[in-house]
Amino acid sequence: MPYTVKSRKAPTVQTSAPRSPLSRVRVIAEALTLADQAGLDGLSMRALAERLGVVPMALYKHVSNKEELLDALVDAVIAEVAPGTVDGGWKAQAREQLLAARRTMLRHPWAWRAIETREAPSPAALDRMEVMIATLRAGGLSAPLVHHVMHALGSRLWGFSQEVFATGPQPTDPGIAAQAMEMMAARWPRVLESAMSTLHQQGSAVGPGCDDETEYLFAIDLILDGAERLHDAGWSPAARSDGAPWVTLQ
Repeated sequence: MPYTVKSRKAPTVQTSAPRSPLSRVRVIAEALTLADQAGLDGLSMRALAERLGVVPMALYKHVSNKEELLDALVDAVIAEVAPGTVDGGWKAQAREQLLAARRTMLRHPWAWRAIETREAPSPAALDRMEVMIATLRAGGLSAPLVHHVMHALGSRLWGFSQEVFATGPQPTDPGIAAQAMEMMAARWPRVLESAMSTLHQQGSAVGPGCDDETEYLFAIDLILDGAERLHDAGWSPAARSDGAPWVTLQ
């Protein structure tokens, strides 16, 4: 008796979505996100590998060590700086570049620590310096004056003010806090007076000390206004008889 064979459908195999291949670009992008979420202390090769779903050794095909990773992250942060177009001459343009760096640093508040530990400027950093110097020179400032302005700006070119001593945590115990205030008033009254003379915007702080928005704006305006005054007065460097440089106004 003839018979028929019923066809069977091949079993459906459930497959997961293909994972994006690991690359240097992906490693750096995930490291940047991790640093934004966990801070610089939370950024490690092991934590990054776990985030990417790979073994730590897989990362070393794309970055040789954590220092190279930090170099790449600093470059990525600097590359984000996007100044807007402003009118008003060289000073307004330079100010906007500094504010753009500040906006970038507020998005990545951990980055100042990484920048401080870099031993030499990378090509990305030199590109940013070139833009600022070109802006100042286009405004007519002399090369020697621009040299001094760049030194005066220092870390502010990257969006933060570098301070030697950070502000330590305040005592939580009211009695200890009162004793500390009494000691400060007795031994360092002017330091205490200065510290208590203004309130700081903690939400806009970057880095240690009093680096908030008001402090940053005050510093860059002071430097740029001073540079403008010296330029208008015909400033030029001069050498003293002992060979040490000093400033003269012509």
